[in-house]
Amino acid sequence: MFAIAANDRFAPFSIVAISDARQSEPTWRTMFGWPANDPRTIPIAARSRAERKIWAARVDQAVCAADRPVLLVADGIGCAASAWWGRLSPSDYVSRIAGALLFAPRGAEVTRDGDTDLFASPTAPLPFPSIVISPQGDGGQIDAAVESWGSQLIASHRDRHVTRETNAWRQAQRLFLRVTHQVAAHEVGRAEALIGR
Repeated sequence: MFAIAANDRFAPFSIVAISDARQSEPTWRTMFGWPANDPRTIPIAARSRAERKIWAARVDQAVCAADRPVLLVADGIGCAASAWWGRLSPSDYVSRIAGALLFAPRGAEVTRDGDTDLFASPTAPLPFPSIVISPQGDGGQIDAAVESWGSQLIASHRDRHVTRETNAWRQAQRLFLRVTHQVAAHEVGRAEALIGR
């Protein structure tokens, strides 16, 4: 977990990054040039329920240690793991999450325990705003995840493995803020409609 630099306009967020340990480089690095090997990134390589519990405890610890609202940034199988964590964690942990950027979600694998989906969770929207960023060419599997999580889908047209600019990562953060503001404005409008304003 780390905070965005203090002089950055995104300083209100602490970031908890969850990388897919089976990928050589996180998608956020290949698409947006964001640092790949930050020591505070939590890799997900759970292949059993016991490993899943250890990983979840690390996320709990990172979220509870944050001194500001948390932006989850996940990659690959880390997206499904983050959704599982968000749907099943105590509300006082989840309430600390401002939202999530979910890069290139991928499907489940059969685990050592024989589970076909280690991160299966109730089908319900995530309890925080989320954006799924889909690389070019990724399709139906991501659409199903987006619908299940109640996320907004952004199809990227960036040439993967080429862009390594810090500005590209800042653009991704601005996109999250814009969508978060839209979600908040929508919810305020719904609340006003309910009370008759």
